[in-house]
Amino acid sequence: MNPSVKIFSGTGSQQLAEKIAKRFGAKLGKVNIQKFSDGEFQPIFMESIRGDYVFLVQSTFAPTDNLMELLLMIDAAKRASAYKVIAVIPYYGFARQDRKDKPRVAIGSKLVATLLEAAGADRVITMDLHAPQIQAFFDVPVDHLDSSAIFIPYIEQLKLKNLTFAAPDVGSTNRVREIASYFNAEMVICDKHRKRANEIASMVVIGDVQGKDIVLIDDICDTAGTLTKAAALLKEKGATSVRALCTHPILSGKAYENVANSVLEELIVCDTIPLKQETPKIRVISVADLFAIAIRNAAENKSITSLFIHSQLRNR
Repeated sequence: MNPSVKIFSGTGSQQLAEKIAKRFGAKLGKVNIQKFSDGEFQPIFMESIRGDYVFLVQSTFAPTDNLMELLLMIDAAKRASAYKVIAVIPYYGFARQDRKDKPRVAIGSKLVATLLEAAGADRVITMDLHAPQIQAFFDVPVDHLDSSAIFIPYIEQLKLKNLTFAAPDVGSTNRVREIASYFNAEMVICDKHRKRANEIASMVVIGDVQGKDIVLIDDICDTAGTLTKAAALLKEKGATSVRALCTHPILSGKAYENVANSVLEELIVCDTIPLKQETPKIRVISVADLFAIAIRNAAENKSITSLFIHSQLRNR
């Protein structure tokens, strides 16, 4: 008999987990997060998971309670004799800390990988890691999904006349180049220099944007400072329109204000992180279908190659 599949959610990703479970064709499992007066909490599975595939959906955005909750859920599932415990992490927090870029700093993304494995995760399913090499921090399988699978159909239906893609910084170049190749479109780069985190000192555009309909692509939108500054510069250089597609809407600080007051036509984001507020310029596309397929294929030991942009490029 094949193990049953059960999907549970942490408190940080409840809405997305409900969508994933619905797309998968199952009810979201019952888990109670018992909270103590001092802030400590303890996850309790309210149903048997012995011998089951247990998929735990939780993005590890701030606060760190989301990460700790996921770790405790993994530990609880292992101690309840689950067959396999798979951490489904739509947004992998601390991913920007992927190397020692200055003396005496932590490599946060490696530490999180170590914690997930120590807790007992047998597999990780995530999306658009800030640095793809983070997969190498794990000694368990990592399914790294690509948001281009849902962004590409959206871009196609826009039917932009002079489509050109833009990388808001050099770090996004490879991601943007792959999507630009799919459309046989041109690409430009906005090269930025930072004084410190979340503060841009200068930015220049590499490439011609005169009369172009620009689509900025990035994995994370934090304060939206980079995106809005890049959009303003692109318009200044002659772009006809500028819109942005970002996978993870962290949107901290004055992000909502920055987007509202920007020249961006729209900001398209995924629901890997729930929005704190609604605004006319920000539109959400769900990743639920993508994760539901990944969960099914993982449970049935099938390939997930079709969920990557590389597969779409080969099949054109």
